[in-house]
Amino acid sequence: MPTYNKLVRDKIPAIIELTGKSCRTKLLDDEQYARELNTKLKEEMSEYFGANHAGEALEELADVLEVIRALAAVNGSTWDELEALREKKAEQRGGFQERVYLIDVDDEA
Repeated sequence: MPTYNKLVRDKIPAIIELTGKSCRTKLLDDEQYARELNTKLKEEMSEYFGANHAGEALEELADVLEVIRALAAVNGSTWDELEALREKKAEQRGGFQERVYLIDVDDEA
């Protein structure tokens, strides 16, 4: 019997049961949930970095976004508020579309 001990998407237990298998779950308290979301984000990022092609990378990025949505809520924000913050930062500091790579700064100006 495989042991996972990890946060999973809400419908995973039902999907497992549809295959004729059974599983044990528990509901996390707020502190445990926040901690496991952080762990899940690291897991999903690792899977993204291990992706072998663009389609797989996009699947993993979708998972990352789902975790980020949950983390926004845990941190007292909505997705719209997080997006507004992203837009504000992009307006003030730009995005990453221009592919600017900073090499160094001469601080003796």
